[in-house]
This record gives sequence, structure tokens and C-alpha cells, in this order.
Amino acid sequence: MALARRRPVCLLALISVVAASFLAAPAAAAGKTGQVTVFWGRNKDEGSLREACDSGRYTMVTMSFLDVFGRGNNYHLDLSGHDLSAIGADIKHCQFVGVPVSLSIGGYGTGYSLPSNRSALDLFDHLWNSYFGGSKPGVRRPFGDAWLDGVDLFLEHGTPADRYDVLALELAKHNIRGGPGKPLHLTATVRCAYPPAAHVGRALATGIFERVHVRIYEGDDKACNVYGAWQDAWDKWTAAYPATRFYIGLTADQNSYQWIHPKNVFYGVAPVVQKKDNYGGIMLWDRYFDKKSDDYGSLIKNYA
Repeated sequence: MALARRRPVCLLALISVVAASFLAAPAAAAGKTGQVTVFWGRNKDEGSLREACDSGRYTMVTMSFLDVFGRGNNYHLDLSGHDLSAIGADIKHCQFVGVPVSLSIGGYGTGYSLPSNRSALDLFDHLWNSYFGGSKPGVRRPFGDAWLDGVDLFLEHGTPADRYDVLALELAKHNIRGGPGKPLHLTATVRCAYPPAAHVGRALATGIFERVHVRIYEGDDKACNVYGAWQDAWDKWTAAYPATRFYIGLTADQNSYQWIHPKNVFYGVAPVVQKKDNYGGIMLWDRYFDKKSDDYGSLIKNYA
């Protein structure tokens, strides 16, 4: 893989500086875990869900996104043109080979909100009956009788009034299971900057999230695109929620200014993040870019 990729000076600086240098919290530094979560569903050319699970690169796949909710009985699942009729069987296959499949809600659009307790409970009801163990007349199950393994909150937009805390608590209160004998994985995918936006922080304050993915690749996340900033943010995130596992979020898009060469992941990023007691693994954005890269995800898994 070529080293000659353009990257902002600030990213090169922070990498060189670094190179120089479920809910129970572990007692010692985690070290390598081998855990890699990948986002799938953002490009039809990324291949099938089954193919992603069979690649051997990932220990969990997160489908994205349920991108419309909270506005009456209006819900929309956007998987970028993938054939929904085939996904149910793929979910079961992934689960059979030991790769859980989660659903991320929110995303980069603006078609979602949870402005009241009622809207949060309605979303819970929709998730339970559409994707997990429930059933309700008139509610479509896009993946048939396949049950997912988790819910991820990817909340790029929101207000302090949004009640994602109510949604999270409802998931916990009902002790939902993603499948027979398997607890639901409740996760959040957040921007690097700490503290988080109010609507995200309110949800995380419930203390019931299994893990959080901290994205350090967003080009417009200026708070983390300056010298040493992502390391400082990582320290704050992991200290604020010691009972939550933290995954460092990387992009597999080699044309992104925020892409980090595998050598720099090995020498610069991994040694820093793995010092934390509650380090969990690596999150990759996304399957499409990873597939185009040929071997990025395979190398990253070795370092995770």
C-alpha cells in the first residue's frame, strides 16, 4: 500500500507525535483485542452482507442507517439500494459464523429527531417489532424473521430536548435480546470532540452503553484536527465512561485526508489507544472503502 497519500500537516504531526510517544470495566490495560466493527450499507458496490461477514476481517457489522424517525409514524431504512429480500438470510448466516449484526439509527441526514418521551417510546416499539423479537399487525419486518443483534446511535444532528436517553433506557428495561440467548448490543458512534453534544451526552449518561466508537476521521471535526487533539479527546472519553468499551474509529478511504496508513496505525495509534483499561477495538468506515483497499481491514485487524 503506497505511502504517498496527501494528508493534512496536522494529521502527520499528530501521528509522528504519537509514534514517538460487557459493561464491567477491566482491571488492567486491555492491549490488543482483535475486535473490528465495520459499517455496511452505504454503497451497493460494497457487496453483500454475507460477503462482509465471510471476509474474516470483522467481528461485528453495523448496518446503516435507519435515517427517518421521530416524526409521527414515519420510518425509513436506507441501505443504498441493497436488495432487502436477501438480507434476512445474510443476517442469519453472519450470526451462524459468529459475526453479530447491528442497526445504526440516525446518520448524516436531518430526517430524524426524538423530541418527546412519546416519540422515543414509539421508536422503541418500531425497532422491537420490525427488527427484533416483536411482531405487530401492520408493522413490516424488512428482514423477515431474522433478529438483529444490536442498536447503534449515530446522532450527527439533534437538540438538547431529544430523548435518546429514554430510548436507551427502554431498550434496557425490556431486556431486549437480538436473538435466542444473545443480549442486544447497545452502542454509540460519536464525533471525536469531547464533551459530546447535549443530546448524545444525555443518552450516554444513562451508563448502559456497551461501547462507544470515537471517530477521528471527520475532516470538519476541527476540534480534533489540531496538534495532539484526538489523543486528548480519547483520554477524556475513556475516563468519563470507565465501564464502557471504546473503539477508535478510522476511515478505510485512502483518498481521505484523514486516512491513516497501516504502519502509522501500528506504530502510532494502536499503542496509545490500547493503554486504556476500557479499550475495545477498532471501528472502520466503511465496508465499501475497505473492499476497495484490498487489505486495509485485514492489516488493521492484526493491530486491533
